[in-house]
Amino acid sequence: MAGHSKWANIQHRKGKQDKLRSKMFSKLAKEITVAAKMGDPDPDKNPRLRLAVKAAKSVSMPKDVIERAIKKSQGGDAADYTEIRYEGYGVNGIAIIVEAMTDNLNRTASNVRSYFTKCGGNMGQTGSVSHAFDRVGEISYPASAGDADTVMMAALDAGADDVESDDEGHWVYCSVEALSDVSDALEKALGESTESKLVWRPQSRTEVDLETAQKLMRLIDMLEEDDDVQDVTHNFDIPEDVAAQLV
Repeated sequence: MAGHSKWANIQHRKGKQDKLRSKMFSKLAKEITVAAKMGDPDPDKNPRLRLAVKAAKSVSMPKDVIERAIKKSQGGDAADYTEIRYEGYGVNGIAIIVEAMTDNLNRTASNVRSYFTKCGGNMGQTGSVSHAFDRVGEISYPASAGDADTVMMAALDAGADDVESDDEGHWVYCSVEALSDVSDALEKALGESTESKLVWRPQSRTEVDLETAQKLMRLIDMLEEDDDVQDVTHNFDIPEDVAAQLV
């Protein structure tokens, strides 16, 4: 069991994420609307919508906002969004995957390309970096859910493939197809999770120094602030001593 290595990144990001709360709600509402439009508006009959609603509840999105997003999917005024993935490199060859949902592909591609360029990186072709990641389901639990051995046993019993644990919490990984079932089984064993979602899990991580970390965080900030960008994944890790110096 490998120790989870992104806690320092999360610690650094927390203040920024708090400021982006309203933007986060907007992006989650978009995902809920798209998931409901593509499938059944009943979360119990639509696994993708169920995960989207769970993600929204995990950040305390008001119930009426969630219901409004689902209702919007059934109306004629719901925008037609295209889901697209961009891949590229930050400084020092750090791999970055950007997942977007847009009603204007030209605008989004132009914006994402400009962010990479401004921050010393470059866009790549589809598949240029995703081969260094695995597409898996990730279920997050706080450290209070139990010790590493307890969570590991519960995860394996639920059909998960791997668990990473550290002082900040536990991250359970499973196949894409098993995410809903594993999540439900874990909820019975450990209680409600913090989050359940599909992620790009890096096969390895690269530790970065302060200068590189500053440039990469600037790029990620720019990407996450774009309304069309839903998620950003990378394969770098910020050591604790470096994270303490970030401002």
